[in-house]
Amino acid sequence: MARNSNYGRKQQTREPKAPALIAYHVADRGEDKSFWTRIGAAWEHEDGKGLALQLDLVPVSAGRIVLRVPSDNGAEANEGKGAA
Repeated sequence: MARNSNYGRKQQTREPKAPALIAYHVADRGEDKSFWTRIGAAWEHEDGKGLALQLDLVPVSAGRIVLRVPSDNGAEANEGKGAA
């Protein structure tokens, strides 16, 4: 009978952390118009020496990826319009 190697070990549980930055794809349309689409998020490494980037979408059209600090009101994209 095989023994469970994790038996008796104290399991570490991580608290889910909010992302440090939100990733957006920004597509410019005309002189004063741009469309911001949320495509992912970035979390700081535990040692503070980098970021882990998770992209839910990968843009295929022209544009740029912008990383912004999340806002408290949940309307991150509206805050970023016209910036960058």
